[in-house]
Amino acid sequence: MLTQSNQIEANFIAQDFSLLGVDSNYYNLKNITGKKGTLVCFICNHCPFVKEIISDLVRDINELKEYGISSAAIMPNDVNVYKEDSFENMILFSQKYKLNIPYLYDEKQIVAKSYNAVCTPDFFGFDRNLNLKFRGRLKSSKNNNIRELFSSMIAISKNEDIPFNNPSIGCSIKWK
Repeated sequence: MLTQSNQIEANFIAQDFSLLGVDSNYYNLKNITGKKGTLVCFICNHCPFVKEIISDLVRDINELKEYGISSAAIMPNDVNVYKEDSFENMILFSQKYKLNIPYLYDEKQIVAKSYNAVCTPDFFGFDRNLNLKFRGRLKSSKNNNIRELFSSMIAISKNEDIPFNNPSIGCSIKWK
């Protein structure tokens, strides 16, 4: 079902977690926090919206590293409903798209709920103090040349005003 992300919640601070990554290591918020910003992406393997933007997302994540911004992706879906989102398929998805960040399995869906994530993709951009500054989309579907997520995260890294905060649109999270 097509779902739109919510707007930024005032004073929202990144919530800690402990999740298994596709590399068989556990990650928490401290492990993924960047010096100048942190990007938390809720994605999954099966969603056509994620598949459409994954190459651009990987490009942006790799470039954001140069600005001191770390990223992690979290898969929150019920894998009993969507077998394509299984942990084994997360590993394959990560390899296929060269997702060189922690790709984490939110098996109990606690993290997605604590972030109030509603769709895949759903992006949360935090400043160096882990205050939410950006909740939006990767780019406009009308003008694919505007890299909204990238530009906004760069602004966050420089303590500047965020140029974009438009809702993300994607598949609803498949809740248990």
